[in-house]
Formats: sequence, C-alpha cells, structure tokens
Amino acid sequence: MRVTLLGTGDTTGTPTVGCDCDTCRAATERGIERSRFSVHVENERTGESLLIDLSPDFRHQFLREDVDLPDVAIITHIHFDHIDGLGNAYRVFDSLPVYAANETDPATGESVADTVRDKYDYLDAVTVEDVTPFESVEVCGLDLTLVPVDHPPLVCYGLVIEDPETDAKLSLSGDTSYDIPERSRDRLRNPDLFLADGIVPASLCEHHPLGGKDHDDDGVPRTFGTKHMTREGALSLAAELDAETTRLVHTAHYYPVDEAFEEPLAVDGEQYRLDGTGVTRLDADTTGSQ
Repeated sequence: MRVTLLGTGDTTGTPTVGCDCDTCRAATERGIERSRFSVHVENERTGESLLIDLSPDFRHQFLREDVDLPDVAIITHIHFDHIDGLGNAYRVFDSLPVYAANETDPATGESVADTVRDKYDYLDAVTVEDVTPFESVEVCGLDLTLVPVDHPPLVCYGLVIEDPETDAKLSLSGDTSYDIPERSRDRLRNPDLFLADGIVPASLCEHHPLGGKDHDDDGVPRTFGTKHMTREGALSLAAELDAETTRLVHTAHYYPVDEAFEEPLAVDGEQYRLDGTGVTRLDADTTGSQ
C-alpha cells in the first residue's frame, strides 16, 4: 500500500493563521506545512484508495498532492479538524461511502456514524457504513479495524489497515492520550508504519492548566493535559508496539523552533510504500533536518 500524509498538524495547523512565532515563521521560510490531519492510503494492486479523516484543508491537500480522490473514507471522531472536510463531497464525488464506528458516545448520545449521517444528510453522494470496533471490514481490498483510544470527552478511534496479500500493516493511534486500552494496543501492535499523535514535547506540560499525566519511570509526562500524547509518550508507545517506522503527526506549532522540524516529526506530503518486507519512503525529505 502507498501511504501519503496529506495533513500532519493539529487543529490550527502550522503555520497557524495570525501567528508570528518562530516556528510558524520558520515553516513559512522553509515552505513546510502541517495542515489539518488526513491520510491517503492507496491499494496499488487494485488502484483503489481510502481517506482517513476529512480535513478542513481537503481542497488544498488534494490540489497540492498527486493522489487520486478516494473511493471510500473513514472518520475517527467528530472534532471539526477530522470531519468538516466532508462538505467537499458536494459536486466532487458521485458516491462516497464513509465508514465510522457504531457505538454510542455517552457525551453526544449518538455514534460517530450517526453524527455523520445527521450533519451531512444534505450530501446525496455520501452514504454511511457502520463499523463495530475491533471487527475488521474489507475496504478497497484492505482489512480495516477501528480500535477505541482515549480522547475525552468524546469517543475516538485508532485504526489498523492491513494488506491480506502482503501482510503489510499501518497503525494510527488516532487523537489520544497515552492511556490507550490494552486490547487496542494489542491490535495496533507490530506495524510497519505507525502514525502517532505527538502534539507537543513533554517539556510544555508545565504550561497546560492540567499539566501532564501518565509519567514514565523518569517522571516524564506521556500525556499533555488529558487528550493528546506528548512526543515522549508517542515514542514510548511506538517502542512498546514494536513499530518498524514511526512518524509523529497532529503536531502543534508550540514545538520550539529548534525541535519543530526534527525527526521523527512528520510534515505534509511525506509518502511511504508498505509491501510486507519493510517501509520505503517515496518523497524527498523536505524538513531540512537531515
């Protein structure tokens, strides 16, 4: 499978609108972007592709990258930076099945699938397919599994995509704290490529009103506040899962400029091929850090 990182930023992206911080200025000077989160996955055997989350930057991302419009989409949760790009389906798609979890969220009284149905009922091209967490479904010739993670106050899901022909495996943590249920960790385990939420370095937890939690043996917080992993938490999880290659996504412009473009923080446009024997990076490195 070929994996393209369309959007690697958090809810405001980098550069952030109206921001003149060192990191946003450096991103502009280097021509680097971290737009709102979205990942394109192509099954190169069949020519079909799927889109993980629909970024508000959908139009820009697809005009910028050389990838096909998806045959299907998956929504991990209902925060605007992961779902509001679905409005782009209007007059762009003749048909777009959208896969989403079917379990009821106590905070909203409806499932992610139900929210998509209600919010986008005006889009005739969109149909919603209910998915039961931990139960694999075949999508575009690939096996897709949603796994619950921890992103209070809403339900949120990580994702596993496997190629049954090659055994290639892509895992995504989804938006989450470090406190991912063990059953979900087991399902995410041993990916060729792991895309992990690492919103900020642990050093910034002192600036969060709630600080950090899930401290490691050295006292380093692996969760920033309650909703997202720190860089250190994401890398700790990657090591536990025995990921071959890890890229940190959903990163914020709050990273200090001397850390913001260092490995393994991803930027938009990175592309990887997973063929069951390893991971090959297909794009030229644009971070300027190597």
